[in-house]
Amino acid sequence: MNALMKKFEGHNFIILGFPCNQFGLQAPEENHETLNVLRCVRPGGGYTPQFPIFSKIEVNGDNESPLYVFLKESLPFVNPVIGDIKKLYWSPIKVNDIRWNFEKFLINADGVPYKRYDLHCPFEEVEQDIAILLQRNRTS
Repeated sequence: MNALMKKFEGHNFIILGFPCNQFGLQAPEENHETLNVLRCVRPGGGYTPQFPIFSKIEVNGDNESPLYVFLKESLPFVNPVIGDIKKLYWSPIKVNDIRWNFEKFLINADGVPYKRYDLHCPFEEVEQDIAILLQRNRTS
């Protein structure tokens, strides 16, 4: 994600990070610990995000964030496989739920959801779509 921020620096582009502990309980830290976990544990090696990281939220289930309700209603699921339900920590499980960490949404400059990406989507595809949206902004 830092590479995308650097590549599109100076354009009308920003990444927003929303930690979530609903996938394999992989983010058990408290909100004030998130940046240290990123820097020292995962990914580690002194990593510092070059984009805003928000407080932990729920993206699925009864307590899902209204932002993710909106995003999931706007853009349907991109992977028909829900995953191993023993590693999913929310209820009820719905067909349009986020499948795992690092699923991404691209939103245009007007706040309209444009595209949803599975966590396995090639980075180059996301990068190309960002470039297309930025080009459209310049010509409109």
